[in-house]
Amino acid sequence: MAAPTGELTMTAAEQLLAIEEIKKVFATRLRVMDTKQWDLYGPLHTEDVVTETWAGLPGDKQPKANGQSNRASGREHLTNSIRGMLGSSTHVTTAHHGHQPEITITSDTTATGIWAMEDELWWTNGDVEEHLHGYGHYHEEYRKVEGKWLISYRKLTRLRETHTPDFFEYMGAL
Repeated sequence: MAAPTGELTMTAAEQLLAIEEIKKVFATRLRVMDTKQWDLYGPLHTEDVVTETWAGLPGDKQPKANGQSNRASGREHLTNSIRGMLGSSTHVTTAHHGHQPEITITSDTTATGIWAMEDELWWTNGDVEEHLHGYGHYHEEYRKVEGKWLISYRKLTRLRETHTPDFFEYMGAL
């Protein structure tokens, strides 16, 4: 995770308000992703966002940034990668939940967070309904840009997955 970009001068009340704003941007991201509102997805992230959330997929199905697999870099690349995974050629119904946030304000403009997560995905592969149910954690960083808290980094770590045998067969390369 990134080092703080400045000192922490916020009052306790200002820190609590910042934490609530971060919770809101996190919750909005999950809702917008599940409802496939891709025009709203990118603006919840910084322009230089880096995301590492595809480690469980075969290498040819992971996005790449700067030669690294399991990585999307920048708002547009991230949005296109998520859209490609969740509904470009095959519509994937999703339900993402984030719980028990551990948010730390590290400076007046930076913060880190860890969220317990659970996700479920369903899609049709020919005549068969495929399914994934996962559990794990989002490890995130946030940055305040022009008065708004945005997501600047995300890594998904999974503790457990249960899924049907043809898990993500439908996907092309991201």
